[in-house]
Amino acid sequence: MDQKKDQIFEKLKTKFEDIGQDVNVHLEGLLHSKPLTYWDYIQTDALLNLQIQRTTLPDELVFIMYHQINELLFKMILGEIDQVAFKKKLTTPFFAKHLNRISRYFDMLSSSFNIMKDGMDIEQYMKFRNTLAPASGFQSAQYRCIEFASTELINLIDIRFRDTIDRNTPFSHAFDHLYWQAAGKDHKTGKKSTLLKLFEERYMDDFIVFMKTYNKLNLWTRFKSLPKNERENKKLINAMRHYDHTVNIQWVMSHYKTAGKYLDSGEESAEATGGSDWKKYMHPKYQKRIFFPDLWSQEEKDNWGITNIKEHAIL
Repeated sequence: MDQKKDQIFEKLKTKFEDIGQDVNVHLEGLLHSKPLTYWDYIQTDALLNLQIQRTTLPDELVFIMYHQINELLFKMILGEIDQVAFKKKLTTPFFAKHLNRISRYFDMLSSSFNIMKDGMDIEQYMKFRNTLAPASGFQSAQYRCIEFASTELINLIDIRFRDTIDRNTPFSHAFDHLYWQAAGKDHKTGKKSTLLKLFEERYMDDFIVFMKTYNKLNLWTRFKSLPKNERENKKLINAMRHYDHTVNIQWVMSHYKTAGKYLDSGEESAEATGGSDWKKYMHPKYQKRIFFPDLWSQEEKDNWGITNIKEHAIL
């Protein structure tokens, strides 16, 4: 037992010496530390005080908490992507393992839309949503980062402008032609909505830095950097296709159907909170958002979001 204690002490000593610290100072500090509790570790009190309603309608709480849960899951997804993006010696098993983790998070996100779809009264929603304008889920910066970190930028460009943009295009110009920009602009005048202006004021500079960072570290580029025999690994291809299908069809369509229940309820005009044409913005058949285009047949891409694609078609 003493030998084990000595080994632990030597490891601690080495750890702290590596950062220029005296291990004895840190050990003495433990004498005054409090025992860790669940509520301190999880920060339960802080977490449960983050739900600030703007109305007295009780179902608004469902709406707030559901989106906060989404943001927590987005953070988990970005953490998994980072493990692949910055892995020095990337292997197929490592890549596939983390892709499957990411897909499970999005599977959860897709199925969880029933919480919001069936968990709020239409009458309440159509009232409290008016207090939220011009805020919109469109403005989730983490979700945009997931897109940037998943694929090459060209695959996120509005399909109308993809032929005019290449790797030599300035990032700021590419940013202004991303597919979701169409949801925040007047299609005739090009004038940006308040929704988009506020979003860009808050995040555009951060997005440009993020886009540059992941220009060659995104999942699609990292996949293509693998040796040929590993790029042909069926399990990895299936993991890639499942992720692509889950994010860009399954999750999007779950969101689309949930929005349809409320915005097509007949209570008022079918316009999203931020004022966008939500049907054309959200439905995958219009923009054909595909993270890993070379892993799908031309027929599958032509019918993206229209027919029931089997994400595990590679056998």
